[in-house]
Amino acid sequence: MSVLQCRSTDIYTDYLRDWKEKGGRVLGYACVATPVEIMEAAGILPYRIKAFGHPDTELGDSYLARFNCRFCRSCLQLGLDGTYDFLDGLVETNGCDHLRGMFENWQYVKKHGFFHYLKVPHFVREDSLEYFVEELGIFRLAIEEHFEVEITDDAMREAIGTMNQVYARLKDLYALREQGKPVVSGAEVMQVICTGSSMRATDFLALLDKMVEEKARGPALPCKARLMLLGSATDEVDLVADIEAQGGLVVTDALCYGSRSFWGREGKAEEPLRNLAEKYLGNLFCPRMFTEYERRRDFILERAEQARVDGAIITYNKFCDLHGVEAVSLRNDLENNGIPVLVLEKDYGSQADTGRIKTRVQAFLERIEGGSRSKSEATHWRSKGE
Repeated sequence: MSVLQCRSTDIYTDYLRDWKEKGGRVLGYACVATPVEIMEAAGILPYRIKAFGHPDTELGDSYLARFNCRFCRSCLQLGLDGTYDFLDGLVETNGCDHLRGMFENWQYVKKHGFFHYLKVPHFVREDSLEYFVEELGIFRLAIEEHFEVEITDDAMREAIGTMNQVYARLKDLYALREQGKPVVSGAEVMQVICTGSSMRATDFLALLDKMVEEKARGPALPCKARLMLLGSATDEVDLVADIEAQGGLVVTDALCYGSRSFWGREGKAEEPLRNLAEKYLGNLFCPRMFTEYERRRDFILERAEQARVDGAIITYNKFCDLHGVEAVSLRNDLENNGIPVLVLEKDYGSQADTGRIKTRVQAFLERIEGGSRSKSEATHWRSKGE
């Protein structure tokens, strides 16, 4: 049995149940701009809010209008119907207006004892970094006071060190999917990242160690075309599996539940809060950072070249303004660099979208196989790194 088959990606996993039964505390968050190291240093489990394609939004729609992202409405649904009652509090960020609406309506109904709004700047400048350091200090103090714990600088440095090991191991996993003959699928990678976002860092690191060791010895996967997947926040492992079932293999990504959650997380400062501010704000590859498009574009092109992709699929949830607008520029820039692009606007968790998506992916793969790219371009991408 593989490492992943031994773990569940349900909302309330056996791991969570064991943690709670032992008296452990859990804080829910949603945005990759949330420094989980502060919670780790407090002995709290940081839990990234997920919906796993949950289709029901009846309760959520009562508080969040249907022209909001369905991912946010699905998460709100699970918060209101009691699925997330195991949480000891929520950490809100200003990732986007839809996300804020989700958190604020959730708190309005459930009234968690701990609810903190972490303000994340939209610019990367010296003054915004200093502001974020102050915000992280307020966040640290709020946890200390509410949970009656002390978060020392040494504990934070230890947590930062452990997360750095996690990031390095995730890069090892990505190397296995990006190599000439990939041995790990895109669906498996998303599943393990989702699983790890519901675990303490040390346990996630152990899981990654086992998975990398297991997969490195595994057989190469069949692949008609090497694909890159990018776009808005989605934890839909089944979506990736459906894409790969058509014959393409997702060998890299620029997803919120993917490389954007850990790539480039480097801080130079010795002081822990400043280090975290540099890591999270300075390396936030998200459209909310609207002055940083060139860096995001270069990051995506770098990942595409490293993985020698044959095509890219940009997927975004209906009503996601940030990624919907950015998809236009990304498509142009990718195609100008010789990479065919399929843009998929979808309704999160909608089974009705499945057939349409499969048909469009099939047509896209046929376009790639039919030689929409010149032989010289294909040779260019495949020759690098071989």
